[in-house]
Amino acid sequence: MGVLELFKLNGRSGIVTGVSSGLGVAFATALAEAGADLVVCARREDRLRANAEMISKATGRRIVPVACDMGNEGDVINLVERAEKEFGKIDILVNNAGTAVAKPETEITDEEWKAVMEVNLNGVFRCCREVSKRMITDKTKGSIINIDSIYGVHGDMIPALPYYSSKGGVANMTRALAVELAPHGIRVNAIAPGFFPSEMTTPVFQNQAMLDHIKTRTPMGRLGEPWELAGATVLLASDAGSYITGHILLVDGGWDAN
Repeated sequence: MGVLELFKLNGRSGIVTGVSSGLGVAFATALAEAGADLVVCARREDRLRANAEMISKATGRRIVPVACDMGNEGDVINLVERAEKEFGKIDILVNNAGTAVAKPETEITDEEWKAVMEVNLNGVFRCCREVSKRMITDKTKGSIINIDSIYGVHGDMIPALPYYSSKGGVANMTRALAVELAPHGIRVNAIAPGFFPSEMTTPVFQNQAMLDHIKTRTPMGRLGEPWELAGATVLLASDAGSYITGHILLVDGGWDAN
């Protein structure tokens, strides 16, 4: 098989969470361009449907929108059941949905802490559990990609303790699941982006001091572009990454090396 053939996802199907805005659209578009059909989900159904239609028109793939709150176990179970009903199997899961609270840790309430953990950590666990159940039953040698962050492996001056903590949990959840699921032929990896334009990062970029800090801290001296996540996504989802598991792939302009 030629090397470019290894990256193709024709005949495969998957789930991408958090596709109402931000990087979720980039992850879903990359997989669809490589040939995958997808169920995409988010809480904001109107924006989700618009994005699903846009991706489908651009790629010619089936993109099925399903409203889902990652903090609701019933919603997650319904999401996975819907994907299996639509496509008969699930080959790929991208856990992208996330949230953050940015304020000093002395001001963070229990409710704010729990809200971030419920989506960023518990939601990822629920999706991994429900999808891996089906992959094991169907004997699908699938790929789970958890979207982590440079803040899952680094601290920084921007105060967002629940986010750092939840993403650190995602990193080690990824490693532990990779070991547990490897005997079933299921690979589990994470992508840890640096700073990219998204709905979540807009308030940070509007603060000139924060923006200057980010660019100075990043060896490449700039923010990432959403399309620059496409290659990493397709690599980890496809046969091109068939011997990669338990890896946290930083796409960060050199932040981790600095």
